[in-house]
Amino acid sequence: EVGCAAIDKGANQPNKFIDPKSSESSLPKYSDGARDDLMQMQYLRALSEFWGADENNPTGSYGAPMVATDRMFVWAWDARPYPFFPGNSDVWSDGENYARGHWLNGRVSARALSSVIKTICAEAGVTDVDVSRVYGLVRGFALEGGENARAALQPLMLAHGVDAIEKDGTLVFRQRDGRPGLLLTRDDLADGESGALVSRHRLPEAESSGRVRLAFVEADGDYEVRATEGIFPDEATTGVAQSELAMSLTQGEAGNTVERWLAESRVARDAASFAVPPSSEIEAGDVIEFEGDSFRVDRIEDAGVKQVEAVRVERGLYRPASSPEVLIASKPVAVALPVWGEIMDLPLLTGNEISGAPWGVASADPWPGGVAVYSALDDTSWRFETVLDRKAVMGQTLTDLPRAEAGVWDRGMALEVKFLHGALSSIDEGTLFAGGNVALIGVPGGDDWEVFQFRDAELTAPGTWALSHRLRGQRGTDGVMPLAWPAGATVIVFDAALSQIDMSPELFGLPRKYRIGPANKAVDHASFIEFEKTITGAALRPYQPAHLRAVSEGGDIAFHWTRRTRTSGDAWGAGDVPLGETSEAYLLRVTSGGVVRREISLSAPNWTYSSADQAADGVSAPFDVEVAQVSDLFGPGIFVRIVING
Repeated sequence: EVGCAAIDKGANQPNKFIDPKSSESSLPKYSDGARDDLMQMQYLRALSEFWGADENNPTGSYGAPMVATDRMFVWAWDARPYPFFPGNSDVWSDGENYARGHWLNGRVSARALSSVIKTICAEAGVTDVDVSRVYGLVRGFALEGGENARAALQPLMLAHGVDAIEKDGTLVFRQRDGRPGLLLTRDDLADGESGALVSRHRLPEAESSGRVRLAFVEADGDYEVRATEGIFPDEATTGVAQSELAMSLTQGEAGNTVERWLAESRVARDAASFAVPPSSEIEAGDVIEFEGDSFRVDRIEDAGVKQVEAVRVERGLYRPASSPEVLIASKPVAVALPVWGEIMDLPLLTGNEISGAPWGVASADPWPGGVAVYSALDDTSWRFETVLDRKAVMGQTLTDLPRAEAGVWDRGMALEVKFLHGALSSIDEGTLFAGGNVALIGVPGGDDWEVFQFRDAELTAPGTWALSHRLRGQRGTDGVMPLAWPAGATVIVFDAALSQIDMSPELFGLPRKYRIGPANKAVDHASFIEFEKTITGAALRPYQPAHLRAVSEGGDIAFHWTRRTRTSGDAWGAGDVPLGETSEAYLLRVTSGGVVRREISLSAPNWTYSSADQAADGVSAPFDVEVAQVSDLFGPGIFVRIVING
């Protein structure tokens, strides 16, 4: 069994670990306690590469290697799924130990920085590459595609502090560490163009920023884009240098990167220019020590002598700070379950909707984040319609709701509704008359929905509300109101959670299948519910005529009624309401014994049934007369009926 904690200098004592609850908790020797995933990777690489070589692991007298690498097991791979462990601390309390622990979960897929650089170069056709002085770990790295090798390498080199130089035909990558490799004195310098041996100067503050912000992809969590910022305590400017890296980093790694950038930019304001003889071995990227300071060579120009430009560096800049790692809380897992959804054929509600198009609505607990709606004429050609991105306030009635007169207060017993989620509130009458607290009621999966409003909402139990002082049959739905909506009926609060589904009028009247389910699942997933609906375009349906009356005039019977309108009919004092249709038309039927005796089309809200016509139709009391307004787009609307008893 082998293993090493992901902690600074963990290989000094690979068996040591940090656990505040354990009596054996301790740091490896000389460790500062900082998280170091690279240490764990390099330890395991060293073991596997060393014992995997025949010269280090010879075959013994029993015919097998001295160390059986095929029986070498690494501590530890945890059966708990990453990143929910360590992120879900509500389930697993030891998640805090993960950052500096022995766990391979979430780490074993990382790559050595040197191998990533080498791979990118190889893809670009550059094979003569030296990455022997590159150290680092890449958790995740994204390329959009089409980048050249320079663009692909740049974020890696920026994040890890890597320089690249060409030396004797080899592309050499070197990690910045601030350690001088050469000591220079004035005796080693040559006369430059300025005549002075060395020129030391400081760049103005305008060329550097005291505040840096970095956007990155968060590791050990849900891989969301995060940002971290570094600022000098004495920074007075408001400017911010912003960068983005399409790399997966921990909060600690991102913070150390920003701090290094800041420190480098301030220290590098101190620059030096000097010349050295052509025989000097100084190269770009070298760190030299001169008069007590360290300088990194940024540029060399051959002009008889080597003209060198360098910036000051400090070794301490490249020692990562031992910053505490923040445990990233994982989002709770939402299992794909069926949702509660409806496709509704509703009357004109706002005046701004797509006329006649159906409405989609859904709710669920837990909410999947979005609900997709698909439709088809058969079971094969499913067409995506829309995504419902808000959960609706939907519930089921616990009591019956008897029929009531439209246009007057329904002061009957409160309607008890158990809602899946959401909160309601009472409103004053003025707010109600202005369109507040609108709700729909219908049987689950039914075709007819009554629109009603409620003034008072009282919470009577968790999730259960009593709705009272109602206005019933709003928006012309008095014609679809049954004798009673039974307990178990669906109630939906009309708000922004309802969304229309575009539909061509040519599809009105045709049965169509719908599937509704989590938006992140395919339409054939088991969590989708399926049902069939026939949309008629109820928003185009004329309202039921009002005040149907019959007056006997000798043997004749005169019928009168009042026209209603779907549009702009709520204004008082404006005379007759707008027609709302292309022309005024009605369909009247006379029925007796369940048989239609006469059916006629009318253009005015009145008609006289003469005694001669009654005799010709074979009609005698009792018989029924029903009338509906006709739309050239919808046809006959809802009929109103009167019974003639003689």
